[in-house]
Amino acid sequence: MRIVDYDDRWPAAAQAELGRIKAALGPLAIRCEHVGSTAVPGLAAKPIIDLQLAVVPIERREAFAAPLERLGYLFVPDPDSPDYHFFAKPPEHPRSHHLHVCRSGSEHEFRHLAVRDFLRAHDDEAANYGALKRAVAARHADDRVAYVEGKHAFVADLEARAVRWARAGVR
Repeated sequence: MRIVDYDDRWPAAAQAELGRIKAALGPLAIRCEHVGSTAVPGLAAKPIIDLQLAVVPIERREAFAAPLERLGYLFVPDPDSPDYHFFAKPPEHPRSHHLHVCRSGSEHEFRHLAVRDFLRAHDDEAANYGALKRAVAARHADDRVAYVEGKHAFVADLEARAVRWARAGVR
């Protein structure tokens, strides 16, 4: 697991990729956003750009999966998540992009945007999260599952606070 300092090129790279996705999907792409740690200025992150695509309907995966595959994305199925889909680019490691596909207006969409915006608005929270990621990555450099588990409790609490903050409309 590699955590790097924030890279000022990430937003432009995200916007360029979002443009390709919008062009490939047309009106099916309801909302396309740069999310995750690479969307928070100053936050240390894995050097993988997280993007979110909101669609309607989510059930017609074939409508967006084939165009995304033509853009170089690999669909990573999760039978436990029929209302949320994950794609990775390129199909092999190392990856440059993760694409989270959810139903427009869903809790998944709201949560990702709330966390991004909360971290953008709270430098101290972003700094704490960055420090945790570096510490967990140092302990579990070669074990992605252990890295995710090592952050789980912190991330769950962060998400809950971010969602409360976003619902309260505090900015």
